[in-house]
Amino acid sequence: MIRLSAVAIVALGVFSPVLSLAKAAYDADGKLQFPNGYRSWVYLSSGFSMSYSPTPAGGEVFDNVFVDADSYKLFVETGTWPDGTELMLEIRSAEQKGSINKSGHFQGTVAHTEIHVKDTSRFKDGWAFFAFADQASATVIPTSANCYSCHQAHAAVDTTFVQFYPTLMPIAQAKKTLSPAYVVEEAKR
Repeated sequence: MIRLSAVAIVALGVFSPVLSLAKAAYDADGKLQFPNGYRSWVYLSSGFSMSYSPTPAGGEVFDNVFVDADSYKLFVETGTWPDGTELMLEIRSAEQKGSINKSGHFQGTVAHTEIHVKDTSRFKDGWAFFAFADQASATVIPTSANCYSCHQAHAAVDTTFVQFYPTLMPIAQAKKTLSPAYVVEEAKR
């Protein structure tokens, strides 16, 4: 990873807030290591019991999405995700009974985590999904899984659901980086 100090950047007359990205860590078997620090990444959004199929899977949950800070900064600048991007989906139970709560829902324990990684040197189509059973390393989800075709067909930017990230969608619109499939889909609505 290339990192220059602020003094070196000024001395060179170059300014770029991010010169390199942290890459996902893989073990010797090619399994993705669990990113233990993801809770300190940039929080993008939460969904509540979202489902992409007509029949929900059951049980109400919160979906929290985080992205590594360097990728976030470059997305804000360019409207697209750089190579090395990691988007963590944290699925938490939706609780109703607890403490003084009388109505509504609050987030409970982590039920599942998945990560969407952009690594063009490793994956044929650039992006891959991994699901973690716990905080152990994870193998890549096969490209035959529905998540790949769904993201290809419906993602607002690249293969990511930026349409559900309210702080990033206006950036993608302004920078005209919306995917052609998403633009066509929205035109039909």
